[in-house]
Amino acid sequence: MEAPGFWDDPEISNRKMKELKNLKDTVETIEGLESQYEDIETLIEMGYEEEDPELAAEIRTELDDFIATFEDIRIGTLLSEEYDGDNAILKLNAGAGGTESCDWCSMLYRMYTRWAERKGFSVEVLDYLDGDEAGIKSVTFQVNGTNAYGYLKSEKGVHRLVRISPFNAQGKRQTSFVSLDVMPDIEEDVDVEINEDELRIDTYRSSGAGGQHINKTSSAIRITHLPTGIVVQCQNERSQFQNKDKAMQMLKAKLYMLKKEANAEKLSDIRGEIKEIGWGNQIRSYVMQPYTMVKDHRTNAETGNVDSVMDGAIDLFINAYLKWINIKEPSN
Repeated sequence: MEAPGFWDDPEISNRKMKELKNLKDTVETIEGLESQYEDIETLIEMGYEEEDPELAAEIRTELDDFIATFEDIRIGTLLSEEYDGDNAILKLNAGAGGTESCDWCSMLYRMYTRWAERKGFSVEVLDYLDGDEAGIKSVTFQVNGTNAYGYLKSEKGVHRLVRISPFNAQGKRQTSFVSLDVMPDIEEDVDVEINEDELRIDTYRSSGAGGQHINKTSSAIRITHLPTGIVVQCQNERSQFQNKDKAMQMLKAKLYMLKKEANAEKLSDIRGEIKEIGWGNQIRSYVMQPYTMVKDHRTNAETGNVDSVMDGAIDLFINAYLKWINIKEPSN
C-alpha cells in the first residue's frame, strides 16, 4: 500500500496549506521577475544595436511593470503578523451628519471594492443598512484574497471628507466622518470561551445589498457581547442558523484579537472601534474643495489625485503605513 503523501496528511491545517500556496506563488512571481529582467536587458541591447528609439517606450513599459511587481513582493515581506495572510472583514459606519455622512460611507465602500477588484480579490457583503435618504448607514463586508487583512489593517480608523456638499442648497463646504473597523477572518476555531449569558442575540429582517431574503424573513442576526459592547451582525447567508454561525465566528475572532492587544485598557483597543467618529480622531483626510488632497495623518503620505484614490488607488497609503509600522514597532 502506498504511503500517504505530504498533501494527504490530515494534520496539515488549512492555514498551513494556504501558507504553502502563498510561498509557491511568491516563488513563481520571483522566477517571472528574473525572466522579465533578462527580457529588459535584451531589449536595451537591441535598442543600442538597432538604434531604434521606438523600443524606448516598450522598455519603459516593461520596466514600470517590473518595478511595480518588485515593490509588491517587497511590501509582502512586511506582512509577517500571524493573521496577515487571512481574508479581511471590514465594517463602515457613517458618523453624525445625516445624508452627507451616509453618502461618504457609500463612497468609501466603493473605494474599497474597487481596490479589491484591482488586486483580483473578491468581496462578499455580510450586512448592509441603507441611509434614510441616500447612501449607506453601515455595511459589513468580507474581502477575500491573499494578505487581504495584512493590507487592509492599515485602513482601520476614522476617515474625514471635506467637500461642497451636493445635499446642501447653499453650496457650502461640509465635513463628514466615517469609521472603519477591520478584523481578520480567522477560519479555524480560535481558543476563546464565550458565556452565552453574556450575549444578546437579536433577529431582524435582511435589507439592502446583502440580503438573500430581503424584507421577507427575519433571518438576519445581531449579536452583542455585553461585557465589551462588541456588536457583530450578518444577513448574507440563506438561513438564520448560517447567519448566527458566521456572526459567532466574527465575534470569536474579534475577542481573540482583543486578547492580543498590548494595551487593553483603551476602549478603542477593547472594542476594536473608534470611540468617537469626529474631529481629532481621523487617520486620513480627503479634501475635494477648495483644493484636492488626500493625506494620511500617521505617515504623512499624500496625493492630490483624489479621483484616483476614490477609484481604489490606495496602495500609496497602505504601503506607507506598512513601512511606518515596521519602523515604529521595534522601539515600542
